[in-house]
Amino acid sequence: MTCIKIIIRDLINVSMSSEIKFESHSQSEEISDKGKVRLTDLLSRLNEEKKRERNSNIALSVAAVSAVTVFGIILSL
Repeated sequence: MTCIKIIIRDLINVSMSSEIKFESHSQSEEISDKGKVRLTDLLSRLNEEKKRERNSNIALSVAAVSAVTVFGIILSL
């Protein structure tokens, strides 16, 4: 049962990570001294966000497959 609890806890943590991501943004980093936004900064931030999103999707998929596997093993006993 502890394995299932860990998987559920991980699923909850992954789903709540998007809330944390939006709270950590600050407007002062986006605007330079002249009030302009640099395209390279935006593109690098976009690429970093894509990497984080991909990693969270992989973690969610692994947790879901693990949960199905555990339930399958339990049912087969």
